[in-house]
Amino acid sequence: MNESAREPAARKIARLRYSFFQQIPERLKEINDLWTRLRENPADEGNLVELHRILHGLKGTGRSFGFADLGNTAAAAETLLNAKPAETIQYPSWSEEMERQFLALRRVASAMTEPDVAEQGRADSFDEQAEFRAGVKDTSQKKVFICDDDVLLAEQLSIQIACFGYDTAFFATTDSLRTALPDHRPDVLIMDIHFPEGRVAGTELIRSLKRDNDFPQPVIFLSGRSDFEARLSAVLAGGSAYFVKPAGIHDLVMVLDMLTGRQQPEPYRILLVDDDPMMSDYHGLILREAGMEARSVVNPADVLNVLQEFRPDLVLMDMYMQGCSGRDLAKVIRQVPEYLAMPIIYLSGESDRKKQISALRIGAEDFMIKPVVPSELVAAVEMRAERMRSLHSMMVRDSLTGLFNHTTTTQLLVKALVEARRRNASLCFVMLDIDHFKKVNDTYGHPVGDQVILALSRILKQRLRASDVVGRYGGEEFALILTDITPERAVTLVEELLTDFARLRFNGKDETFACTFSAGIADFPGYENLESLREAADQALYRAKNNGRNQVAVSLEAKNHE
Repeated sequence: MNESAREPAARKIARLRYSFFQQIPERLKEINDLWTRLRENPADEGNLVELHRILHGLKGTGRSFGFADLGNTAAAAETLLNAKPAETIQYPSWSEEMERQFLALRRVASAMTEPDVAEQGRADSFDEQAEFRAGVKDTSQKKVFICDDDVLLAEQLSIQIACFGYDTAFFATTDSLRTALPDHRPDVLIMDIHFPEGRVAGTELIRSLKRDNDFPQPVIFLSGRSDFEARLSAVLAGGSAYFVKPAGIHDLVMVLDMLTGRQQPEPYRILLVDDDPMMSDYHGLILREAGMEARSVVNPADVLNVLQEFRPDLVLMDMYMQGCSGRDLAKVIRQVPEYLAMPIIYLSGESDRKKQISALRIGAEDFMIKPVVPSELVAAVEMRAERMRSLHSMMVRDSLTGLFNHTTTTQLLVKALVEARRRNASLCFVMLDIDHFKKVNDTYGHPVGDQVILALSRILKQRLRASDVVGRYGGEEFALILTDITPERAVTLVEELLTDFARLRFNGKDETFACTFSAGIADFPGYENLESLREAADQALYRAKNNGRNQVAVSLEAKNHE
């Protein structure tokens, strides 16, 4: 990927950091002026609240933009400010300690080096209403509003959330948010707590809106405060979640996905086998009313074909059927290795306990006697179908990311190649590798490295089509199977993913950092079999790494087709 293609996204994130750097002298002057007024009149609560607010913002924004020393020093000053003594007689010693904290803050700021202007770019002017108008486009994306008086921090968060497919808009004041809400409603609101109006102004606004039934949407509170008062105010305001700045983007987006319903579980698929169509239809109706998918089979000889095509989570079958008993059909199903763990429930009028036990020995999960109570049928099916899904997920998916594991991804690639060959269609196989990932683990620790892996896996899952396959090949390496796509279109798609991933900021040891990945692409029919396709993608990935990383390389065969 060339520099010009990466430039807009990189510069947009970078200019926020540069803009914050430019504002530091002004913020320090505000702190000095407020401190002077507070020393002259220690009882003035207004100056105290405003000074706390500025230190609070300097702490959160400094840490979020990678100025860890500045953020940590501001945090120490904020903590001491919160400990202001009530008695005037104790004021001198506390005041002297505050002076030392502010001196330390000025020293840290003076030691900071200016970001490279050529690399970072100068900050553009910020028009909140223009950003808002751009953020409420009529699209199918889920809308997220962000309300925070720290404009730079809110804009950075907005950019990162947008990378995961959300439509974002942000507001610097509670008044601007209140003005916008009657005409524009988000799916989720991310709200700061501390505003110039007060330490819990954000939660007070939400409480008033919910009390008047003006805002039923979920609210995530995002604050630099981690104290009990702030957390309790968020609970009393009906908050759905609480994050302390700087929040991990993966954890935040995971909650957004849950609150907006973007992670809807697939309904359970149940196969009904009964040679009485009326009974099969009746039980199928009960299960469909409970939100499941039900497929009926009257002829036992059709079961294996339907199992392969329908991929049920559970089989519900009669004990006695024409030409084949339930016991014998269960034995046939168990002959196929991939159905050894398939849950089977007998649904029959057989009341002889010995015969029931004999049938269960074949490997069935349960025996229910007709007529069955609908609620009991639903409960029994749901419980066993859920267990089946959990077991199946453990076998085919990576435990950290939930993506398909190496073995399953390989199997799916074989099937995709067979289907592409049958349909005379195109297919691209992509191998991705996070750049310098060992350095991330060595510098910040494996838990932070896991957050990087999770963030990339989430971007891949949410930005690709349902027909595409996303797998974790091992460690920091991922694989994509993109169907019905040309190498040229695949390059464009992966470059978009690469750009968005590079925008994300991760938190580690009181500083933030970014990551990139490299990718190699090979195509079918350019490479006609599994091994050659994987080898070509791997070689392309190797070239991307050798050419400087943070880019996409295409297999030589695909290049020859251009």
